[in-house]
Amino acid sequence: MSKKQTFQILTIVSVIGILCWNITDYFGGMIIYLLQYWIIIIPIVILYLITLIGTIIKLSKSRIKENKLIFGAHIIFIIFLLTTNLIESETFKSKIVLSGTLKDDLFHYTLIFREDGTCENNVNGFLGFEETYNGKYKMVGDTIIFNIKPYDNDFIPDTLLLDKKENAIFISKDKKGKFSTKKEWLNHFVVKKTTGNNGNRCTSP
Repeated sequence: MSKKQTFQILTIVSVIGILCWNITDYFGGMIIYLLQYWIIIIPIVILYLITLIGTIIKLSKSRIKENKLIFGAHIIFIIFLLTTNLIESETFKSKIVLSGTLKDDLFHYTLIFREDGTCENNVNGFLGFEETYNGKYKMVGDTIIFNIKPYDNDFIPDTLLLDKKENAIFISKDKKGKFSTKKEWLNHFVVKKTTGNNGNRCTSP
C-alpha cells in the first residue's frame, strides 16, 4: 500500500470518527462521551487534525483533482457542521413568544414556546449533558396546556400557569388544585422572554 493510499484511509477513518463523535451531541452531549470513551475519541481527534493539516499542505502543492478523495472527506464534515448549526439556529424556526428556566442542583430546564404552537424543553446538566424534547401547546388565558408533552417524566405537569407580574411560570398546585403562586424552590420557571398582547416584547429584569 502506497503512502497516498494510507493517508486516504486514515483521512476517511478520522472524518467518520469525528462525525460520529459530533452526532453524540444529540444523545446526551459530546463531553459525556469524551469522558466515557476518551481512549478512542482523543486519538481520533488527533488523527483528524493531522490529516486536516496534511490535506491543506497537499492542496497547497497540487490541485484538488489529485486530492479529491481526502478533500471530499473534509468537505463532507464541514457541510455537516454548517447544516447542523443552521438547523439548530433560529433561522427556520417559529418566533419565540415565551421562555423560562428552572434550575435545580444538577439540571437546568428551559421551556421555549413558539408562535406556531410548538415548544421545546432544553435540558442541560452535569458534565455537559444536553437533551431537547419537543412538544405542542396551547394558551387558554394565562394557562399553558401541553397537547404533546416536551418531556418524558412527571416532573413538569401538563398544565402550567403564566404569571406575568411575577415573571414566572408556576408548575405546582395546592391541595385544592389551585396553582401555588408563591415563589419557592422548584415550583416555577423564571420567565426570560415574553410577548405581550400588544406585540411588544418584554423581558424579565
